[in-house]
Amino acid sequence: MPKAQLYKKFELKQAQRDAFDADVARMEIVNFIAPQSLPGIAEGTEVKAVFVVDVELKRHDYDTKNIILIAKVIPHRIIFALRHEDKVQLAVYHTKLFTGPWQSLQASNLTLSGLNLDAVWQNIVAFVGELEVADGNSLTEQIRVDEERARLVRQIESLERLMRSTSQPRRQRELYSEIKKLKSML
Repeated sequence: MPKAQLYKKFELKQAQRDAFDADVARMEIVNFIAPQSLPGIAEGTEVKAVFVVDVELKRHDYDTKNIILIAKVIPHRIIFALRHEDKVQLAVYHTKLFTGPWQSLQASNLTLSGLNLDAVWQNIVAFVGELEVADGNSLTEQIRVDEERARLVRQIESLERLMRSTSQPRRQRELYSEIKKLKSML
């Protein structure tokens, strides 16, 4: 996919083009997952195909906004294989960007499981995002639950720091009871 064509088609601003060009050397669609390419997997109700895009990065510490930009402007489900030198990082966008750990090219793999593309996509997002989807939750609900849990953990840590720095016993008790209440919500 030529970058100039991407800029032109999606009418990116000059600042977006510069930031994108600073991170991405080239992009190429290397594969796609669809009933035509894998006859054992049926088309899903929401997901008709999943594309695999190889993104060659110019630097290891890329700006994730550029990957989010690609995911938002291209209306398909995409697995990004972000490459820098001899390392690769898988990334997917489903309500937010999920990235896996950096791995060597030889060690990197992705197992497909599911009877239709909806299930395959959910399993890919769960694998890359290291999510454990609880029984009864959809993938989107589980992402929301995980984000809420992370927010509570950050709030508890902040209150614990504040409690340690406070010298007033009454204020410490108030903070402790608030921390206890938040921990019960986890």
